[in-house]
Amino acid sequence: MKKNCLLILAITGIVLTSCKKSQDSNTTPQYKSLTEAVYASGNIYPKNEYKLTANADGFLVKQTAFEGDIVNKNQVIFQLESVSQDARLEASSNILRQSEANFSDNSPILDELESQLRNARTKLSNDSVNFVRYKELYERNATTRIEYERAELAYQTSKNDVSARRKAWLRTKNQLYVDLQNSKSNYKVNAREGDNFRIKSFEAGKLYEIYKKQGELVRKGEAVALVGDANEVYAQLAIDEADFVKVQIGQEILIKIDVYKDKVFKAKVSKLYPKLNKADQTFRVDAEFIDEKPNAYYGMTIEANIIVSQNSKVLTIPKNYLVGTDSVWIEENGDKKKIKITKGVENLDLVEVKSGLTEKSVLIMSN
Repeated sequence: MKKNCLLILAITGIVLTSCKKSQDSNTTPQYKSLTEAVYASGNIYPKNEYKLTANADGFLVKQTAFEGDIVNKNQVIFQLESVSQDARLEASSNILRQSEANFSDNSPILDELESQLRNARTKLSNDSVNFVRYKELYERNATTRIEYERAELAYQTSKNDVSARRKAWLRTKNQLYVDLQNSKSNYKVNAREGDNFRIKSFEAGKLYEIYKKQGELVRKGEAVALVGDANEVYAQLAIDEADFVKVQIGQEILIKIDVYKDKVFKAKVSKLYPKLNKADQTFRVDAEFIDEKPNAYYGMTIEANIIVSQNSKVLTIPKNYLVGTDSVWIEENGDKKKIKITKGVENLDLVEVKSGLTEKSVLIMSN
């Protein structure tokens, strides 16, 4: 990853010197405030980002929102063509209405059975009275046995008819109830399948991108649009694997966004991702903005310095005086001498010297 200097010194008060090499050939170590920062690049993304996908195959026939629009939770944004499904839903709706009518208090089917049951009970009442009368007459030898038995048979037949019609009424009522429940279930299934042709938002947010145009075919599982939070954003950064071990959650970050020119935003490290991206040898780090946030424009390019250490007063030398990784040339008693030093923290321009040099040491630029 290429490392660059951010021009953020005036705002932060942190001493990060420019990237130019010193023009003087000789210099001396100096005590300075030294901040070590890790460079990162990345982009701005909205929080709660998600893609809307189709749950069925169909042509996109209707669209209620467009890129840049704010959408509500569970808002229908796209409608897919569903002629056969609409027909099934209408058929199941008609069957449900008929089933509800058949099981209602004014059910024509149950009314007819109840009417037949009432007539059977009336006949039973009459046959019962007639049977009792013939029984009394027969006991007084006032009628024949044949007439008595005919009245008794009519009475028993009426009793059986009432019982049969009552059972038929109960059986029909139970069947109508079952038919109603089945109709409700069938309608719900078809209604849910109909929802597959209506693509809704999961959460409220901004519609950032639409991948399909009206009239185009959408396949099941295919992404149709991108939605994210309309107000809350975060920074997604890529850090060189050599610097990743220095980064910790909570560290301050200074961010420069291309579209905001010289403005610097403050953020802090909020999440570290432990998987290395082998394509560019970087780790992902997420950052939350502190106080002021940039507008929620998707994918804005950013550069950042993650402050990994701050030292108010340390002995430093310009980085371009280093020879290799741990040596410098000095002038001592008129002679040129190469010595080793012990380094501390460093940034793009300065190196902390822990041992090997003093303020009086005269450094010579190597040829």
